[in-house]
Amino acid sequence: MVGGRTADLAPTAAVKIFSAGTAGCVADLLTFPLDTAKVRLQVQGESKSLLKGQRAKYRGVFGTIFTMVKTEGPRSLYCGLVAGLQRQMSFASVRIGMYDTMKQLYSQGSENAGIGTRLLAGCTTGAMAVAFAQPTDVVKVRFQAQGWLPENGCVKRYSSTIDAYKTIARDEGFKGLWKGSLPNIARNAIVNCSELVTYDIIKELILHHNLLTDNMPCHFTAAFAAGFCATIVASPVDVVKTRFMNSVPGQYSGAVNCALTMLIKEGPTAFYKGFMPSFLRLGSWNIVMFVSYEQIKRVVVRFQQP
Repeated sequence: MVGGRTADLAPTAAVKIFSAGTAGCVADLLTFPLDTAKVRLQVQGESKSLLKGQRAKYRGVFGTIFTMVKTEGPRSLYCGLVAGLQRQMSFASVRIGMYDTMKQLYSQGSENAGIGTRLLAGCTTGAMAVAFAQPTDVVKVRFQAQGWLPENGCVKRYSSTIDAYKTIARDEGFKGLWKGSLPNIARNAIVNCSELVTYDIIKELILHHNLLTDNMPCHFTAAFAAGFCATIVASPVDVVKTRFMNSVPGQYSGAVNCALTMLIKEGPTAFYKGFMPSFLRLGSWNIVMFVSYEQIKRVVVRFQQP
């Protein structure tokens, strides 16, 4: 079970949902600059393909962060944070907080769920979360990428988070707020399976073989492995999702067309653009999130006890 042994903790589904959303926000606050650097590196290939001959603006994780601070100021690293926190409260709460509930549902209440059941539960909650959080994800990506637009150079597309929601809905219709839903569903089903199932299994093995106790070192180890696995399998879909969400109307006919265009113009390595910031961000995000998630749940459960 993600979140501890039943004998030690018995958090309700509501506690898990609240704890997951809160832990996701804590993780975003600490790792958001890495996520912003990842988005800038991912959309940079798009800029180079439209403005041929232009020298790459961003190079590497820390080079990207340094360039952004130098040219746009430190606040640019947290551009889109409000939308990011909105996303975590509506997204992490569902995909992580409901994982155990779905796992028990598919295993018909059995505590010994197989890997197939865990994968199915992870895919289900990952896809469900997109239905709640897709507009916040679109706005977050637009804000993070807005410092560099291929056709205009450095420019601000939106003045605030509310303005972004209104502008996208007005100019692109409400479907614009759900732009990239299919690649996002695919990405989050994959990420959810990679993160939660890896964390679940590794933590279970560590506890089963008495390598560590059910505490912070155990959570840290399992979370690090979960972040690495998630980055490996999810990077290609993540790049396509970012490119498509950030595209101007008519640039791509769909997510598949976006992927094919990337493959033809930039080659297969384009799908792993921004891999290092993705790993640094996803690895550190998983560590902060899972450790926070475990601790928040325990605090809430203790607080509820008479």
